[in-house]
Amino acid sequence: MRAITGDSSVNILKEQFIPDHVFIYVAKGGFRVFDGNKSYTFKAGDACFARKNRLAKYELLDSIDGFEPIIFCFDELFLQKFLKKDQFEQTHFLSKDAFIHIQESTLVESFIQSIKPYYKGVMQIDELFEEVKYEELLLILLKIQPELAGILFDFRKPGKIDLEEFMNRNFKFNVSISRFAYLTGRSLSAFKRDFKTIFDDTPSHWLMQMRLREAYLLLNKKNQKPSDFYLDLGFESLSHFSTSFKKMYGHAPTKNLGKNTHSYII
Repeated sequence: MRAITGDSSVNILKEQFIPDHVFIYVAKGGFRVFDGNKSYTFKAGDACFARKNRLAKYELLDSIDGFEPIIFCFDELFLQKFLKKDQFEQTHFLSKDAFIHIQESTLVESFIQSIKPYYKGVMQIDELFEEVKYEELLLILLKIQPELAGILFDFRKPGKIDLEEFMNRNFKFNVSISRFAYLTGRSLSAFKRDFKTIFDDTPSHWLMQMRLREAYLLLNKKNQKPSDFYLDLGFESLSHFSTSFKKMYGHAPTKNLGKNTHSYII
């Protein structure tokens, strides 16, 4: 359980795996997010709810005011404790969206104003008030959109899903093999075994091949530079991408400038 405000929240938005349910209020600026299926855009004054055990890539929108989100992370222990004290009907939530827009409400706006006196630096709310404010926010969300109970109080682990479809859709996300295994409802050993059966390859080698093939397409068909897309393809650095590309294709990443002409652009 943590409330995050200020510059430190930008680091949170760099993470590609959402381990806990997250409430995000955009005080300034805005961001765009992609979950492997769908893109969402949130601007100043918007609030959203990010579901746990999902993948996401974030992009900050240009803004003269900068970017200032207020983020509340709801971990499972807190939610279980809350549910024991305040019983809510666990309705079935129909949407599969990873990010859910929170309806505009004076309750949310008033809550955002109410936490400002309790800021403790830029990282969290004063510990004396933290749990109270978390409970207040949770009650507000459930009052505005009662169907959120179907998400918040669902403590099941991810179930076994179609591994081939999931990996072909999410290979660009920079998360560990063990994380992919968890998200597909498998132990690490079962994931590797099923992966070998389906793709006749190891997960690490297959992921690298898929990302580099996509890179080749972007370089030679869409005329993009490596610096424009290496992070989007799951590479941790430009040098990591360049080395991997050269190992697979025998030359550094290139960009077509014309028929049979290449210019090396790293």
